[in-house]
Amino acid sequence: MTSQNVEKGDIVYLEIDSWILNPDGTRKLHDTTRQELAKQEKVFDEKKIYAEMPFIVGYDRLAKGLEEEFIGKAVGAEGEVTVPPEKGAGSRDPKLVTTKSIREFVKMEIEPEVGMPVVIGGRRGFISAVTAGRVRVDFNNPLAGKTIQYKYKISKRAEGPDEKVRGLIEMDYGLGEQFKITTTGDETDILIPDICKTDERWLVSKFRIVADVRELDLLRKIRFIEEYEKKEKKEEAKPEEPHEHPHEHEEKPAEEPVKKAASTKRKEKAAEEEIRTEENSPEEL
Repeated sequence: MTSQNVEKGDIVYLEIDSWILNPDGTRKLHDTTRQELAKQEKVFDEKKIYAEMPFIVGYDRLAKGLEEEFIGKAVGAEGEVTVPPEKGAGSRDPKLVTTKSIREFVKMEIEPEVGMPVVIGGRRGFISAVTAGRVRVDFNNPLAGKTIQYKYKISKRAEGPDEKVRGLIEMDYGLGEQFKITTTGDETDILIPDICKTDERWLVSKFRIVADVRELDLLRKIRFIEEYEKKEKKEEAKPEEPHEHPHEHEEKPAEEPVKKAASTKRKEKAAEEEIRTEENSPEEL
């Protein structure tokens, strides 16, 4: 029988706010799943989707102090917990802060701004300062050395293989509801949406999903399926036959046949070009 309480390895959906506690007793909103709060605290990002988020419990996907808070809690539980640096993102390491010339960013077509996330030499960091000709990049976790206060609600838990796989997709890539998932026994087929076919981010996310399935020992086999349908060729409408003018066959002055012949040649040439164009046009798939 499945426990009603959260256990290690569960995929749970959280509504969560995280606040940075400052030494002077004030606090600043770092992240939230609630759009209204983000707007209220003036950290709203129009590119972000504000909704409950899935996480794997007990696999270092969250701050250790936060994961410890969830274990044993009932689905639907709400609470607050304060997590110190040693149970959160750890202490800041001064060796992970470096200064670079602004010309390096110009070459990468980047206009550096404080707080901007960057990837340099395969390492993720953020710009902590911009001065005349110099840019300071911090490769520490943005929350390193900080005490964080979390307010949370465990809104639901993924049950069954289909829900768990969808939760992993949502966590590692997003757009979980756009994937069609079918499980038979210990094998799952995942029909991917069209957007993934041209999204470079999906190539990386797909391997993360596979790694998560293996780490949780969730299924024996998963298959990612792409579908391409042949487009039906549309029939082109035939041009209407020109109506014959009642005086078309009347005798005309001597110069008229010359003009008519030239006109006929132009029509024949246009017809030949039209036929050639139709012959060379590729079939639609």
